[in-house]
This record gives sequence, C-alpha cells and structure tokens, in this order.
Amino acid sequence: MAVTAAASAREILVNLHEVMAARSSPQAKLDAVVRIIGEALDSEVCSIYLLREGLLELYATRGLDQAAVHVTKLALGEGLVGTIAQNVETLNLDEATAHPDFAYRPETGEDEFHSFAGVPIIRRERAIGVLAVQHVDPRKYEDVEIEALQTVAMVLSELIASAGLVDQRNDPASRPQSTAAIRLDGLKLVEGMGIGHAVYHQPRITIEHTVAEDTEAERHRVYAAFDKMREQIDKMAAQAEFGVGGEHDEVLSMYKMFAYDEGWSRRINEAIDSGLTAEAAIERVQQRTRMRMRQIGDPLLQDRMHDLEDLSNRLLRIVSGQMGTAAQLGLRQDTILIARNLGPAELLEYDRRRLKGVILEEGSLTAHVIIVARAMGVPVLGRVRNVRQHVAEGDQLLLDVTGNGSALVRPSAAMEEAFDAKLILRQKRRAAFAALKAEAPITKDGVRLTVMCNAGLRDDVAALDVTGADGIGLFRTEFQFLVSATLPQRERQLRLYKDVLEAAGDKPVVFRTVDIGGDKALPYLNTHDEIEENPAMGWRALRLALERGGLMKAQARALIEAAGGRTLNVMFPMVSEPWEFDEAKAIFEAQRQWLADRGKRLPNEIRYGAMLEVPGLAEQLDLLLPNLQFLSVGTNDLTQFLFAADRANPKLAERYDWLSPSILRFLRRVVGPCRDAGVDLAVCGEMGGRPLEAMALIGLGIERLSITPAAVGPIKAMVRSLDRGAIVAEMGRLLAAPPRDVRGHLTEWATRNGVELV
Repeated sequence: MAVTAAASAREILVNLHEVMAARSSPQAKLDAVVRIIGEALDSEVCSIYLLREGLLELYATRGLDQAAVHVTKLALGEGLVGTIAQNVETLNLDEATAHPDFAYRPETGEDEFHSFAGVPIIRRERAIGVLAVQHVDPRKYEDVEIEALQTVAMVLSELIASAGLVDQRNDPASRPQSTAAIRLDGLKLVEGMGIGHAVYHQPRITIEHTVAEDTEAERHRVYAAFDKMREQIDKMAAQAEFGVGGEHDEVLSMYKMFAYDEGWSRRINEAIDSGLTAEAAIERVQQRTRMRMRQIGDPLLQDRMHDLEDLSNRLLRIVSGQMGTAAQLGLRQDTILIARNLGPAELLEYDRRRLKGVILEEGSLTAHVIIVARAMGVPVLGRVRNVRQHVAEGDQLLLDVTGNGSALVRPSAAMEEAFDAKLILRQKRRAAFAALKAEAPITKDGVRLTVMCNAGLRDDVAALDVTGADGIGLFRTEFQFLVSATLPQRERQLRLYKDVLEAAGDKPVVFRTVDIGGDKALPYLNTHDEIEENPAMGWRALRLALERGGLMKAQARALIEAAGGRTLNVMFPMVSEPWEFDEAKAIFEAQRQWLADRGKRLPNEIRYGAMLEVPGLAEQLDLLLPNLQFLSVGTNDLTQFLFAADRANPKLAERYDWLSPSILRFLRRVVGPCRDAGVDLAVCGEMGGRPLEAMALIGLGIERLSITPAAVGPIKAMVRSLDRGAIVAEMGRLLAAPPRDVRGHLTEWATRNGVELV
C-alpha cells in the first residue's frame, strides 16, 4: 500500500513523533523508524545509514540481515548509498544493479531486491546519513513516496542530532581545528583588495520542532512571515543607494517577483499539509531547491535559484524569530563577510563603510549579487570551498581579489606586511593612472591613439569620467537580457539605451546587438531544440538574432529611437558571411524607415560595424568592407577559434597565447585592407587590455582599442612611453622571422626602450 496523499505522510509523521517522544535508546528509536516507514510504503526493506568517522554505517534496517547492522560500511561516493550522501541527491531506481555506482554487500542479504530509492538525511546543508527503501519487484517509487521519504529524512535529522549521533568530525558547525595561517583560493568575481575580520552572514538556524501540532496555526505563521518578508523587500528596493537608474534596479525587480511567487508559497503549504511545522516546511522546500540546483548545468538558472534560496533564508529567519543576521546585529569593525551564497537584497543590508569584502562558498560572475556588489565597490571572491572548516568567526582575513584571487586566513606579520605593501602599491598605481585621466593617449612620436572602454551595465558608463577614456567601444546589450527574468520589452531597452547615451555625453558609444545563445542561454528563451556539444561555435549571436527576426527588430527600433538627434554606432557580433551583415543592416534600415513614417526623431547618422571573430570572414573582407564603417576584432573568440583551444580550459592555457606568430600575422593581414578601404579598425577584448599585447597591436598598425575600464590607465601609461615608429619597425622584423619566444623578445625590447608595462 503506497503513500497516496499528504494526509498519509502526515500519519507517518504522527507515528514518528510518538517514537521521538518515547523514553528509549537512540538505537530502539531508529529500529522503530525503519519499521514504520517500511510498513507505510509497503516496502520489504527500509534502512538508515549514518555518517560515522567518515564512513556510512548501516545503523538500522527492516528487511536486510540484522547481522549487517554496524558491520556494513560504505565510503562517501561508494555504492548507491555513498553516491546519495556525497552528491546530496535522491535516487529512484527500478533496477538497482543496473546503476553504475551499485556496490554489492553480501552480508546484507539484499540479493533478491530489485527496486531501490534513497534520500539524504541533511543537517546544515550536508548529508549526515541516508534513508533507503528496497522492494523485491522492479518498480520505481512514486513521487509522493519519494516526497514522504524526504520529509521523514528531515525529521530523522532532528532525531539523530538530539540523540547525539551526529559525528562531530563531520559536523559542519564544528570550529576549525587549526589556528595556523592558511591561504584559500577562489574565483575572482569582483576585483579589489580588503582587510577585515571574518563575520558569517547568518548564524545557523536550528529547527527545534519538525512535526506540527496544529496545521492551521502553522499555515497562519507562514502567511504572516510572507507578508513581513515582502514588506522588507519593498522597503529595501525603495532605499537602494545607487543614484538614479542602474542594472541593479532590474535585479531587485526580479528579486521582488520571486518574493511574490505563488508557486513557492504553495509548495510550502503542501509541506505543512504533510504535517511539518512552518520552519520545517520552509526548510523542506529549501532542501529540494538545493538538490535541484546541484542538477542544473546552466549557471544562469542556478543563479536564479540562488535568489529563491536567499528569500527562503529570510523567510525562515522571520518565522523562527531568529532575525539576528550579521547585518541586523551591525558590523562593529572592518569586516570580510562570509556566506555560502548571498542574495542582492541581503548584501544591501550591510553597512558599506564597514564591509571590506565578501567570500562566497559558491557564486558566479552572472549572479545578481555580483552586479550589486560591483555597484557598491565591494570585492568578492567566489567558489571558496569548505570555508567553515578553515575560518572561525573573528579571524583576520586579507582578501586579494586581483590576479587569480585568494584570501589569507590568520596571516603572519610577514604576510600582513607583504599585503600592505601590495595594497599601497595598488593605491599608488591607481592614483598615478587617475592622474592620466585628462591626458590623451599620444605616443612619444606624436601619434594620437584611441583608447575606449567596454561596458554592459548602465553604471559602467561612469568609467568614462573616472578614466578619461575616449568613449565606449563595446556596449554588450545582452547583459540586460541575462539579468532579466523575462525577455526585456522594447520600452525597457529604449530606456536603457537612452540613459547610456545621455551619460556618455558627446563621447561615442558602440552598441553590440545581443550576443546570446550557445553558452549564454536564456532560461525564458528556447534558443535551440537540442543540446549543443560546442556552444561557443553554435547557434548564437547574429545567427540566432536573424532567425528570430522579432528580437532584432525590437532591439533595432529601440536603439534607433534612443539615438534620436545623435550618431548611432551599431555592431553585429560573430559575422561569418557578408550576407549575414547585409541582412542585419537591412533590418535596421527597415526599422529606421518605419520610425520615420511615424514622425519619430531619427539619429543624425547610423554607423554600421561588424565583429571579426570568425577567422573565415577575413577571407571575404573585400566583399564586406565596402558596406560598413568600422570593424572590431573580438580577440577572445577569434583566438580560441584560430587555435582550436577553449579559453576556459586550463589544460590549453599555454596554447592560447595572443603573442604567437599565428594571431599576430592574422591581425596584420586585416590591418591593410581596412586602412585601404577607409574603415576604422579596433580591437576589443582582453588582448588589448594587456600592456605588452597592446604594444604589439600598435606595432601592427592598430590605433583603436576597447578594453576594460581598469585597463585604461595602464594602457595610457604604456602608450605615452612608446615610440610608435620604433615598435612598427620592430614588429615588421619580428614577424618576418619569428623568434621561438615572441613574448620574451617583446618584453626585452620594451625594457630596452623604456616602455612602461606595469
């Protein structure tokens, strides 16, 4: 007889509640639990495994050989049980032996059982055990049965903790054993440096009671908590201190949408119906969210799930009355904040004067909180694993999110001295580069170059004033699409483009049309019916935009209308054939005529450009150049296509060298035709933002660079110390007979000629 409704799950919980309240040993209680679950699910086997001294030990069973209890042990990742615990995932199999991780244990006597289902027993986001059921007949357990197992596992977590059966060695709440200095590496999310004491974002919320006495009372508690949480979010969104406008406004709008999501509140109510308290119901839904996150390969979807978990944490704190996050308690000293993950609203609660940096156990470049942190100027280091095992509350931290990104925990005096020296040097360099703000990038022999910056957010335009850049050579319009919950309508696009142009003033802005698809998939836009094995070379960018004409028409109309009375510079990404450029340009021209027919104010001029990222396009420049005004080389994609080397693969890092003769000779082939056709040629990409590589580009005849704002100062300094004629001559000699080490040769040349490469 299988579980068929939430009422049946509630009956199981009532029986378990009686077991937990009984005056009996922990072993007797676990023996009773496996009997209750086995009978309720009509399953011949029900077993509980607990993590003890790093191994999953069979602690209680109904149906397996009792002699195997406390004898059968599995390592994390070993067998089905070990896989569940290691991955914190659920397995539901009609034939257990067919699974590649199946491991046979003869002492259990499980030979006759075919079906298997198991769920992790979770405490503080980690598996401390596994609850499993087995059946003789091959069959998959129904969804309601799996739901019942997951709910029971939550109650078991409380029982195991109260009985003192959690292995302290594996308890995530245990304090770090070592007090020695240690370095933690991570992923650079927001660049910067900071010194402060470790503060954990929120104390662990302990759920004291999981089984509800009064279901309706629990439901009303959740309703009240939802009302309070939504009120907080509305207030926070209204008080965000970023001035007028900003991409973070869209982040907070989407965040607010999650807060009012009816599906989320319905799932919590269903958990209450099964017999859980309000706190346990929220945690139950949150656990399911975490497990779904682990199964999602798309980082953008993972980030949206992080926003939902952020709200779950807030709701849990409200309903439990445990509101004391580090933000509410207040920061008393310079702080490096530590969290598994953060939502944008949670970060906004902190005192920006005290917050010197953030360390996340997870996190990614596309997460909403990173957009907000960048606007706040707070450095963020992500993907730092097992922080709680190494960092205690109050430990001193030196956060260095430059280069690869790392944090020094409990640093020695020598480490502090070295860090301070680097920080002072960084500040001096920034001051020196800032002093170049008003200086033009003119070489020693009097050649005026153009140094522009890349952008993707409304606030990035402020970098023009800070750096003195000549304009925005690449505005990535897809950023608005990537941070939105739904496809941005034309009006929203129009508002963003107008704001960007107004903020740029008389400096030019080059808008790149949306480069989505491939590895930049949108959850609300089904860009392709099949999973692409190589998304970087797949159905993306201009290919996708031309297929979805409505998408490009809406963007074209928004850009043209926003640029009324100005010059509009528009660039198409990943052009591989001249006809693709022609079709995209025709769409824009048709939209210009449509707006003209309706009396709309039009741009004074529309300048059309293309991105040279596909190497094959270089063979058709004679057909393409007569139809455009400018060409931008996207060195990031171009180089990986030329070398057949994925730029994200560390094993191929040495094969991805911008100073190899192949890429330099390729670029030189492009310079001449563009000059002869009177077409402006620029390089936009990471290559142009590195002083040595930029020097080589100038030597090839390239006079326009579009780079990250942080690189503008160093590139200006390099340009002003460089003799353009000398490097042009040197590059000619070098490419005629390339040395084995081009990078070393150019570095030595720069040193001899006094070129500033810092």
